[in-house]
Amino acid sequence: MPAEYSRNGPAPRLAKPVDELPPGSVSQLRQEAAGCRRCPLWRPATQTVFGRGPVRARIMLVGEQPGSEEDLRGQPFVGPAGRLLRELLAEAGLDPASAWLTNTVKHFKFVPRGKRRIHSRASAAEQAACRPWLAAELDRIRPAIVVALGAMAAQTLFGSGFSVTRERGRWQAIGPHTQALATWHPSAILRMRPPQREQARAQLLADLRSAVEALSA
Repeated sequence: MPAEYSRNGPAPRLAKPVDELPPGSVSQLRQEAAGCRRCPLWRPATQTVFGRGPVRARIMLVGEQPGSEEDLRGQPFVGPAGRLLRELLAEAGLDPASAWLTNTVKHFKFVPRGKRRIHSRASAAEQAACRPWLAAELDRIRPAIVVALGAMAAQTLFGSGFSVTRERGRWQAIGPHTQALATWHPSAILRMRPPQREQARAQLLADLRSAVEALSA
């Protein structure tokens, strides 16, 4: 971590820069994203799920894409994975309300299965279409710390060759005043079986504690 944190200078960057950032304040970005038609995912989705949190947040947590509950409520990390994340953030010593929570992809992609909607991973083209929104969030929020949750978020920040399994918990600079690390997505932990689940949960908690410690360094 840098000795001093500043919101001046270049913003944090993604592994692949976008050609042009959407203009406006965070609230204007949210309004514009609500009508996003950059890819077809908006058609079956209930609504855009944009980032939430304080606009001066010093820590940003980036997930992969919204789930069913997030799609219905229009807020990130409010389903089972979000409840686990908030529990671990509190255990790590960070008030979840002080963090900016967002996703790499802003619409819920799913496959209908009877009355259920089964999560489906966004394609590379769909991820690329959403990249300007995440880049704009980084530009406006300018966090000191970014935590990438899961492979999609990690590869968006660090490049397509990044492996969470091999490189989890390693700090990398993504800007002159911003450090980032990648860790498990809580939804992946919920799908694991014991004892792997307990091990991954402990690793996610350790990485969140590392992020909280870095904030006060």
